[in-house]
Amino acid sequence: MSDNVLLQLQDEPRFDAIEVAQIEPAMTQAMTEARAAIAAVKAQTDITWDNTVTRLTDITEQVGRIWGVVAHLNSVVDTPELRAVYNGLMPEVTQFFTEISLDIELYGRFKAIKAAPEFAQLSAAEQKKLDNDLRDFVLSGAELNPEQQQVFAALQTESAQLSAQFSQNVMDATDAFALYFDDGHALAGLSQSASSPCSADAETEVLERDSQLTGLPVDALAMFAAAAEAEGKTGYKIGLQIPHYLAVMQYSDNRALRQQMYQAYVTRASELGDAKLDNTANIKRILEIAAQEAQLLGFANYAELSLATKMAETPDQVTTFLRDLAAKARPFAEQDKAEVWAFAKESLALDDPQPWDFTYVSEKLREAKYSFSEQEVKKYFPVSKVIAGLFAQIKTLYGISLQQKTVPTWHKDVRYYELMRDGKVFGGVYMDLFAREGKRGGAWMNDYRGRRVLKDGTQSPIAYLVCNFTPPVGDKESRLTHDEIVTLFHEMGHGLHHLLTQVDELGVSGINGVEWDAVELPSQFMENFVWEYDVLQGMSEHESTHDALPKALYDKMIAAKNFQSGLQTLRQIEFGLFDMLIYQQGAAENWASVLLDVRREVAVLPSMEYNRFAHSFGHIFAGGYSAGYYSYKWAELLSADAYSAFEETEDVAAMGQKFWHEILAVGGSRDAMASFKAFRGREPKIDALLRHSGMLVGEAA
Repeated sequence: MSDNVLLQLQDEPRFDAIEVAQIEPAMTQAMTEARAAIAAVKAQTDITWDNTVTRLTDITEQVGRIWGVVAHLNSVVDTPELRAVYNGLMPEVTQFFTEISLDIELYGRFKAIKAAPEFAQLSAAEQKKLDNDLRDFVLSGAELNPEQQQVFAALQTESAQLSAQFSQNVMDATDAFALYFDDGHALAGLSQSASSPCSADAETEVLERDSQLTGLPVDALAMFAAAAEAEGKTGYKIGLQIPHYLAVMQYSDNRALRQQMYQAYVTRASELGDAKLDNTANIKRILEIAAQEAQLLGFANYAELSLATKMAETPDQVTTFLRDLAAKARPFAEQDKAEVWAFAKESLALDDPQPWDFTYVSEKLREAKYSFSEQEVKKYFPVSKVIAGLFAQIKTLYGISLQQKTVPTWHKDVRYYELMRDGKVFGGVYMDLFAREGKRGGAWMNDYRGRRVLKDGTQSPIAYLVCNFTPPVGDKESRLTHDEIVTLFHEMGHGLHHLLTQVDELGVSGINGVEWDAVELPSQFMENFVWEYDVLQGMSEHESTHDALPKALYDKMIAAKNFQSGLQTLRQIEFGLFDMLIYQQGAAENWASVLLDVRREVAVLPSMEYNRFAHSFGHIFAGGYSAGYYSYKWAELLSADAYSAFEETEDVAAMGQKFWHEILAVGGSRDAMASFKAFRGREPKIDALLRHSGMLVGEAA
């Protein structure tokens, strides 16, 4: 088996040589060898850090790295063959890691190290890792009796399978939808726009009025045409991938098309679609399992279990935080809604706007109110310039350079970059930025490996950064909306948290061991720089004139920065409150009614009865945010306050070094609040969040 690429994962994996047939034998061999190695650890009579903790880290990292590559491929280049192997191995892999977490002998060895004189000699990072490990043994059922452990292990395996199925159903339901248009008027319009330069306004008017696709920008039409061409068809293909969906909802003058897209999108993976892809039963069972696991471990509910590893202390503390923030945001949200409704009636002759009208009307309102469109802004941001600008900002903040390196990848669009300082490489990041079929929606950062010290030197961290931006069409470079640039900076913030760690103990280096409701701090912090003129100007170049972003257009963007921030805040609170309540209440039977109650309490916008957004809410049912979605708003408070320190200084580089040293470098080696206070000199305040969101008292008109 020496030719199995998955058994030779060192630096950058040979992604181009990985075959589906290699996965099962590689995992089987790795788990067999790991079990033998763990038995050897437990057979030793002496108990030390090196022969127990370090050795177990070695063992689990090897298995975890192989499975991590497989899971990553399953999310970015899904195929029926890969999915079958992945799903088939899921129970065995879950069982392997559950066995370790339930192993009373290993748990005993860890407790012995904690109680021994050696503990005082360990580094702060090692002590924190050991304390985390002991906590995690308990939370994983190590102190349960054998019968309970069997039940717990079975629940863990089933939960992992259900989460995978949930995510796959959403992906399949998204990819299954398609609308095809062989629209002669649209084709003629696209041809015309491609052959002659148009203004931003003219580009959305090149289609004749009786076309079904009026209002859609040229780049969206080109994307739809490329999607059809990829299937050997003429005309246009419109799917539910985010770049497709948003283009229609934001710009299409065809109200019936918007309604059709909206209904398809909000009913994905529900009982209102393909029965084979319905996530209703999966949600119910996931909630049942969560409640059972919590009960076995002695918690009143899963929300309490989830918060055992977070900054927030109780579910009530979280719901109070969310409801207080909702009360502050509501006046602004009501104002936002009234403005949209008035504009729809007065300017668009829509007396009764529906949910499929909201994004469209909002874009028209923004254009009218601030005299610019997102399409106008998009012309200034080719993806290559944006990436260069991102790297320049990282250089400014931390003195770090990123250089592209040619390595094997899983798709032709993927790029790999090495992090450099003083001529030395100390990390790497893969960027997979564009949407495509067979790729999970959304944006995320994950790690291939983390930093740790080995006998022959320091292992450098490597990350995956995945987005779903509008893909390039032909040889024309993709251009990003400002929202997409925000997303890129956000995910790179996660990446820097992982890559810039200076902690040598794997369990607490980078994002490892960081409280989940603090893990969004570095990512949301990075978003702030996308609103600075120097940063935006440096990454901009107009597609026709090659000019940088003009100050006049930037000023309009800033004026519109908090456009509908009240509504956006309530939307996030709605999701976070729903998540916390269903896991706090164990609402397996009535989660849908909880959602309706939360909407009545929080939302100001109407929703259709058939809206089934929960059926695709992968964050809380398949993405690790169960009873933790509030983390986005919780960490936004931290990030806004952290960024305000940069607003208060003239020495950005020095402040960047401090942020690196006190937040990024320490990873999970100390509590997140201690890290924040070390950086800011005090506990966080909400003022900066409200100010950055335009929701200070007195600002509502």
